[in-house]
Amino acid sequence: MLARSNMRAVIYSGGRLKANHRLHQALSDLVGPKPRKSFTYIPFMSEESEYYYRRSVRRYRPFGFTDFHCLRVDQPTIPEADIQKAINSDVIYLAGGNTFYFLKHLRKSGMLSLLKQYAQAGGILAGLSAGGILMTPNIELAGYPSFDCDENEVGLKRLGSLGLVDFEFFPHYRNYSRLNGALKRYSTRTGRPIVASEDGGGLVINGDQKTFVGRNILFINGQQLKL
Repeated sequence: MLARSNMRAVIYSGGRLKANHRLHQALSDLVGPKPRKSFTYIPFMSEESEYYYRRSVRRYRPFGFTDFHCLRVDQPTIPEADIQKAINSDVIYLAGGNTFYFLKHLRKSGMLSLLKQYAQAGGILAGLSAGGILMTPNIELAGYPSFDCDENEVGLKRLGSLGLVDFEFFPHYRNYSRLNGALKRYSTRTGRPIVASEDGGGLVINGDQKTFVGRNILFINGQQLKL
């Protein structure tokens, strides 16, 4: 499984578990020792985003982040100053939510291409659930399987995403036979590996190095392997 050689990212499954603290610390460590660390939070939608943004501020302050910014991409217009502040941040955090809605508005706002440039230039991305899926080649897996998926209520047809890694990501994984069978079939059909993470888990990418945190399962060519 590959990522761009200069890519730095933390991909979270989700949950409020203490195990996420290891991922929070890893995110701070990727930034390195700085007296001030800046953090831009991008919610999947504006509605109720202030609550989740404030919660994110409280969560990351103990890990050395000091300067926080929220960028809402589904607004009719986004001030250029807000965009510049985001792409100059040490970390850009893509929140969880409906992956189809999120991708639609990242693309419509022009932020999708800017995020790709940011990551390729060495900027640090963090992605929770939907935000993690957005780092992969496409978001098809967000709508699969039918019994455990996001609804494509916005009718999005172009599912290509950031494409910063060559695997797909399945958050909120639970170990049961129906889901395992579906993910095995998907990996056989597409030929792409799937990293499935339980809540409290995920992975840290620092160039060619990947560190898996918590329980993660790899589905590849119809096989299921523990990472």
